[in-house]
Amino acid sequence: MPDLHALAEDLLTSARADPHGRSAQLVVHDGELRQTVLALVAGARLGEHSSPPAASLQALRGHVRVEVGDEVQQEVAAGELWELTHERHAVVALEDSVVLLTTVTGVETRPHR
Repeated sequence: MPDLHALAEDLLTSARADPHGRSAQLVVHDGELRQTVLALVAGARLGEHSSPPAASLQALRGHVRVEVGDEVQQEVAAGELWELTHERHAVVALEDSVVLLTTVTGVETRPHR
């Protein structure tokens, strides 16, 4: 398994050099389970996209905002975990940030609790 602290530093370095201010690496791919470490520099944005059947976002470093439309759904700071809803959403880095995105794909969508 990767050292998440070292990987976070490497990805932030790559994100700082990327024209879109982001860098990512898939760290777990087991059946329907995916875990991706994603680095975003301050102000970088993942445009609005659909959510998989199940997903969570854990901030390893920094502070990000999850937006649904024009509304702030949640701000997630280092050490916090957020269960993503099934709504289309965007993610914005409020400062240089690294998150662990966990998704389950290839299964039917269940109602969000």
